[in-house]
Amino acid sequence: MNGRIPALLILGAALVAGVGVWYAQEYGFYERVDPAGVAITVMAGGQAVPLQAGDLEAIDASSSPIRWRGCFRLDQPLPADAEPFAGATPLIGPGWFSCFDAGRIAADLASGAAKAYLSQPEIRPDVDRVIAVYPDGRAFGWHQFNDKTPERGVMD
Repeated sequence: MNGRIPALLILGAALVAGVGVWYAQEYGFYERVDPAGVAITVMAGGQAVPLQAGDLEAIDASSSPIRWRGCFRLDQPLPADAEPFAGATPLIGPGWFSCFDAGRIAADLASGAAKAYLSQPEIRPDVDRVIAVYPDGRAFGWHQFNDKTPERGVMD
């Protein structure tokens, strides 16, 4: 009997902490982004080329530079010299942001059903914005830590 109360208190505290961590990761820091404040671009010929995007849904969090996710439809074709992005790895977002399925996007990039492009380099220090574009105009974006190599011209 003496050990039950402390054990129950420890289990209760662990449960509350677990729920708190889950809530913080899933809901606590994310906010929907006003579509009017999001500029979708693609790098082409060394310049950021603005793209017209419709049906934009985006989320972000100030707690991390890689929490931005976006779902949109491109209203125009990409420039012919748009820069492909090697090693694109869509990051899993919160479950409630249902338009962004990182697993599906990654599989489509691997199969060639979608292609990844550099949207904006160094959107935050050491972070690039990447977009995955489908032939029908659907597109998804995320932030990803970038490659610090001399070939890319970025070294610390």
